Amino acid sequence: MDLRRISDTFSVSPQIEPDDVPGIKAAGFRSIMCNRPDGEEAGQPDHAAIEAAARQAGLDFADVPIVSGGLSAADMADFKAALAELPAPVLAYCRSGTRCTMMWSIHQIGQMPENEIIGAAADAGYDMRAVVAQMAAQGGKG
Repeated sequence: MDLRRISDTFSVSPQIEPDDVPGIKAAGFRSIMCNRPDGEEAGQPDHAAIEAAARQAGLDFADVPIVSGGLSAADMADFKAALAELPAPVLAYCRSGTRCTMMWSIHQIGQMPENEIIGAAADAGYDMRAVVAQMAAQGGKG
């Protein structure tokens, strides 16, 4: 597993496996969010298998699939709603963790200083400078 802390309440990871869930729970997470559509890549476990493992471990789970390069206002609303409902800390995963970090970064526009958003993402290994600049220029409509 490659768990990357973005904030005290939100971390990201590349694709996880059902067998990873006990370690995720042991790391202190209370929820898992899937931001990857099923069938995006051959051999990836579907979200239902990870959800079953999460529920068995006593973790909450949300499926908020985001098509790479196809973010919509509805996707952002679903992401925000899931974050509001899931007990923290939350581990979100996708193929590489980038989509999850992008969604979190957009969600933070207007809630925390842009340089702190960029810094938190960078500390986890993700460059969100362009995303934050674009969203800030649009007035944070994410």
